[in-house]
Amino acid sequence: MSQNIVDEVTFFLHSFLLGAVISFVYDGFIILRRLIKHNLLLISLEDMIFWIACAIGVFYMLYEENNGILRWFAVFGATLGMIAYKKSISSLLVRTVTVMVERVMRVLLTVLRFLLRPVCFVGRKVRGALGISSRKGKKVGRCLKNKLTGRLKLLKITLSRH
Repeated sequence: MSQNIVDEVTFFLHSFLLGAVISFVYDGFIILRRLIKHNLLLISLEDMIFWIACAIGVFYMLYEENNGILRWFAVFGATLGMIAYKKSISSLLVRTVTVMVERVMRVLLTVLRFLLRPVCFVGRKVRGALGISSRKGKKVGRCLKNKLTGRLKLLKITLSRH
């Protein structure tokens, strides 16, 4: 087999692997979106940054392996790599990783709640004490305001008579 054919097959396999890697990285975004709800603007921004990074990656591969010349079989190989990854393990991987991360987060939150229970208890007591003093403070403040308003009116009346 000639060296040119070996180089072309290697280039095709690299483009196939690049397509699979691109799909794998995008599955990371899908997992993140399942764990943390995103609005449409954030999803659009993520997608734009992702595809710009993919374009840079594809250009780098073409530049390194084929002197920057676009070969359609490389595009075909990347497309085949994406399709093969999506049809084989993508959905299983996304589901499994999402469930595992959700379970780990649930356990961590349970442990954190248990560890912070004394802090929450003290916080509730302090909040209750502050609430009582806040209500009393409001009453005192209203009383002082009324007294000062009355004294101010009396002063105005006195000054207007003189």
